[in-house]
Amino acid sequence: MRTPLQAVRRLLFVILILGMTGTAVELLLLKHDEDRIQLIPLMLLAAGLVAVIAHAARPSASTAGAIQVTMAAFVAAGLAGLYFHYRANVEFQLEGDPSLAGRALLMKALEAKAPPALAPGVMIQLGLVGLAYTLRIKEHDQ
Repeated sequence: MRTPLQAVRRLLFVILILGMTGTAVELLLLKHDEDRIQLIPLMLLAAGLVAVIAHAARPSASTAGAIQVTMAAFVAAGLAGLYFHYRANVEFQLEGDPSLAGRALLMKALEAKAPPALAPGVMIQLGLVGLAYTLRIKEHDQ
């Protein structure tokens, strides 16, 4: 019989697998691999899938630790991605209108569609879901 924690962990596992797979496919379709820095989320998503699947296949403290390290990297990469997307949008907006500043520039940069300024937030979200998945994990909880 499953405990509520085990049921929640199973749901988080499914969310992680679907979220990481879907995000990787989307990034590949968007050709988010044109330079080295754009490869970081793709590499992290691959590592995250490997870590989560490895833990599901052979639950252990080391595989749980691998998930935690990878998910912390997801959060860091998401924060960096927010910065890079926003910076690219600011530069683009200023090329079109050098007089933009303050709130007007902020809003133009956030509303830009390419690159979507807040899209890297999905990496943060997945990282937090992955960390929640490993919260209070013990061998017998598997």
